[in-house]
Amino acid sequence: MVESKFLPLDGATSVSQAMRQINPDVVAAYPITPQTAVVQNFSQYVADGIVNTEFIPVESEHAAMSACVGASAAGGRVMTATAANGLALMWEMLYIAAGMRLPIVLTVVNRALSSPLNIHCDHSDAMGARDSGWIQIYAETGQEAYDNTIQAIRIAEHPDLLLPVMSCQDGFITGHGVERVGILPDSDIKDFVGEYKPRYALLNIDEPVTFGAWDFTDYYFEHKRQQSEVINNSLPIIESVFKEYEKLSGRPQPVLDMWGMDDAEYAIIVLSSTAGTSRAVARRWREKGVKVGVVKPRLYRPFPEQYLLEAIKNCKAVAVLDRAISFGAPLSQGPLFTDTTAALYNAGISGLPVVNYIFGLGGRDILPDHIGSVFSDLQKIASDGQRGTMVRYLGLRE
Repeated sequence: MVESKFLPLDGATSVSQAMRQINPDVVAAYPITPQTAVVQNFSQYVADGIVNTEFIPVESEHAAMSACVGASAAGGRVMTATAANGLALMWEMLYIAAGMRLPIVLTVVNRALSSPLNIHCDHSDAMGARDSGWIQIYAETGQEAYDNTIQAIRIAEHPDLLLPVMSCQDGFITGHGVERVGILPDSDIKDFVGEYKPRYALLNIDEPVTFGAWDFTDYYFEHKRQQSEVINNSLPIIESVFKEYEKLSGRPQPVLDMWGMDDAEYAIIVLSSTAGTSRAVARRWREKGVKVGVVKPRLYRPFPEQYLLEAIKNCKAVAVLDRAISFGAPLSQGPLFTDTTAALYNAGISGLPVVNYIFGLGGRDILPDHIGSVFSDLQKIASDGQRGTMVRYLGLRE
């Protein structure tokens, strides 16, 4: 373990610090709130000669990811950042990056999608991209945003994966919120990420290759199956990177961050910053003698199905909190709830009541009393034996 230097940093600056230490070959980016500070800070490192990166200011987010695809196919270590409508404008290129197995790292500072126009946090942007073939990691704090960015490079570039990685944090809440963040020494991060040596590269003229070729009906299906298999089997590799980084930093890097789950009867499953609020409320409920717990998946794609089932198997009732809506799904439930209940169904578990809470859309505050009401609901569900309304709303005006 090496010693960190602690600085007061917001989440966006934490990510730009990680990018500075990684020193990628190419960053192509376009500004969008609340991500702008990530690439703005990094562009200053480029201008000051602190990094050797080729920084490409482009005319749109679609162009940003297009340039990243080209640079990665050419053999470079490539990073970028975006949010919300910017991520939506990248949609086409997200699938191309994943399908071409290009290890690009993309920071997403999660923000609501228009319309109506809103620049504040929810997870509808990254959740809309959850089926694009990218690994997705979510951060609760600026510290996790820093740590996840560094680990994302190692995961993406692992020779048995070669998959793009999306590293997410909550817009404004962590993106602009200043916290105490431990920065590891530059030399140790340089050693940790190592040098990227691409297996194939367009610029390798001695061994010419074709990228993104026409793939007719005779092979496209098989290639999609291969893509599915590699992300389905990526968890052991991701865990090995987490464990190596934990040894370096001294900071735990679990796939699931759990609190009180050893004996929890009632549990909340939630991503990112709201896990901190949920944990604080859970501590108060524990003081009252109620066995409550909180599960925070740090990894969402691939979905950590077996770990999640093991965590909640002894609960009497479970709530899944979603900061996004899957419009048109049954009762317009949230995507995290859909994946959780699918995992239960696939495992043949039918007796555990699970309810969904939609919260925080467009940056709406989630307060301790809201979390407390969830625990109260779970007690009632377990007592009555009736789940009642499957999809509920927290903090919604009547």
